[in-house]
Amino acid sequence: MDKRFAIFDMDGTLVDSMVFWERLGREYLASKGITEGIEPVLEQIIPMTMSESSALFIEVFGIPGTPESVAAEMNAIMDKHYRTDIPLKAGVGEYLAQLSQKGVVMCVASSTAQELMAACLFRLGVADQFAFLLSCEEVGAGKSQPDVYLESARRLGAKPHEIAVYEDALYAARTAKDAGFYTVAVFDDSEKDHWEELAAIAHESVFDWGKAAQNL
Repeated sequence: MDKRFAIFDMDGTLVDSMVFWERLGREYLASKGITEGIEPVLEQIIPMTMSESSALFIEVFGIPGTPESVAAEMNAIMDKHYRTDIPLKAGVGEYLAQLSQKGVVMCVASSTAQELMAACLFRLGVADQFAFLLSCEEVGAGKSQPDVYLESARRLGAKPHEIAVYEDALYAARTAKDAGFYTVAVFDDSEKDHWEELAAIAHESVFDWGKAAQNL
């Protein structure tokens, strides 16, 4: 595809943040001085929402508060990571610079709150590569629905088939493809069990951003 427009996911695609999410439960419990007997509980929360995880922590470890207040404390930990130490994935800066030089108009569409996206990407020095940042919160639907992609397309002034969507999550890539977008699979270790299937449904795949930049 001769790319003219591109929509990038952020977490696991542009930034190496998934490991921070994966260890959030452990980090939160440690902040409360809880380090013993946590492994079975950490296994249990893998498929849970933040509120469900919070409720389980309260039940098992007697943490004071409500599921909402505990979830807010965990979100505050992630907020700090986005603002201070979540890194750009290797080679992303070079890849974005190459697309920018070619005149590709780019944006970010993420499940992460817009304020945190901006804080993270400005800190990493790449925010100015994007025409805008759009959160799923703003459109009122997650990436199991195409709303965030379609609204991005509207703002870009392009049709879905003219736009490349970069995603590391299988379900999100499938949503974009079903909505008519050109999809680019991006490898992330957190989704390695789904990589073959993701790469198979996508029109194009990126396993290594640095090598991909060299081939543009």
